[in-house]
Amino acid sequence: MSEKNNTNIVNKTVKSGITFGSALAMVISYTTWHSIGWAIVHGLLSWVYVIYFLLKY
Repeated sequence: MSEKNNTNIVNKTVKSGITFGSALAMVISYTTWHSIGWAIVHGLLSWVYVIYFLLKY
C-alpha cells in the first residue's frame, strides 16, 4: 500500500470517529438532560463528554 492510500484511510477513520462521537454524545446528553441546547453543546465536545459521562455515571 502506498503512503497516500494509508493517509486517506486514516483520515476517513478519524472523520467517522468524530462523527460517531458527536452523535453518541448528543444522544446521551438528550436522554439524560432532555435539552436540545445541552445536546448541541455536548455534541460539540464529542468524545470528551462521552468519556466524562462514562466516568461520572
